[in-house]
Amino acid sequence: MTARVFVSLKPTVLDPQGQTIRRALNSHGHPEVTDVRQGKYFVLSLDGGLTRDQAQNVAETIARDVLANPVIEEYKIELLD
Repeated sequence: MTARVFVSLKPTVLDPQGQTIRRALNSHGHPEVTDVRQGKYFVLSLDGGLTRDQAQNVAETIARDVLANPVIEEYKIELLD
């Protein structure tokens, strides 16, 4: 089973890298882009013997304890069979 983990800054946290990307996009002819929030993307390959609930729990634990800083970041997990 595969777990995709998306980590991004909380909406209340300033994202200077995202703003730099937005300005670059605007200067490259994309004025329709009004905001960019950057983040991180992880793909976890999990043991095939895990149930879907077990895989979700493992991915949640890894995302919460290792991949994301809960003070400033939030995460979303997608499980793929």
